[in-house]
Amino acid sequence: MGRKRQVGTPEGEEKVNGILDAAAGVFMKLGFSASSLDDISDSYGATKGIIYYHFRSKTALFFAVQRRAMELTRAAIEPAAGAEGPPAQRLYDMAFAHTLLMMEHLDYLRVAAQGLEMQLSGRTTEEERTELKRIVAMRDSNERMYLTVLEQGVASGEFRAMDVRIAVKPLLGALNWTSRWYQPRKNETQAERKAIAAEVARYAVQGLLQADSSGKS
Repeated sequence: MGRKRQVGTPEGEEKVNGILDAAAGVFMKLGFSASSLDDISDSYGATKGIIYYHFRSKTALFFAVQRRAMELTRAAIEPAAGAEGPPAQRLYDMAFAHTLLMMEHLDYLRVAAQGLEMQLSGRTTEEERTELKRIVAMRDSNERMYLTVLEQGVASGEFRAMDVRIAVKPLLGALNWTSRWYQPRKNETQAERKAIAAEVARYAVQGLLQADSSGKS
């Protein structure tokens, strides 16, 4: 399940990403079940045949949007995860980039949540379950970057003692929930979005820090 043809040129990749952008917007607005390839082709501004040239079905396109959401997430957090410096600073930078991504690619991340709901519902075919497993593996790979930084922070004493495999769940829950509550405001600036991302990132990291002698983090 996926693309019908390989994309071998920057122009082809740009076209595919344009289709995915349109599809993400339609899926976010209408949901998977209510969306059609006609809706997506109308949003993209091309014939349905162009969509079929790259994707063989609406379901294939839906999963491609989810895969790109995972790819975008990895591209956002990986630089900070692999950077030098204290774990708390790296975790803050990851959380900041993750939250900012949520706001700048809201449609993709909301569709990713739809995919998770599809997985949990169990109303899927065997082929769809196989594709969902691939996407979950991508999500888990992103999660492992957070786990590594948490483990390093606990080992260095910068983070409090914790079961990192449990702690990472509410951490990511707080970050990913941005896609549910965030609504872009008219004339909102990049600086305003960064201020929101900074607030969420501070909140996410603060509860993990080692308490000092005064009992404050």
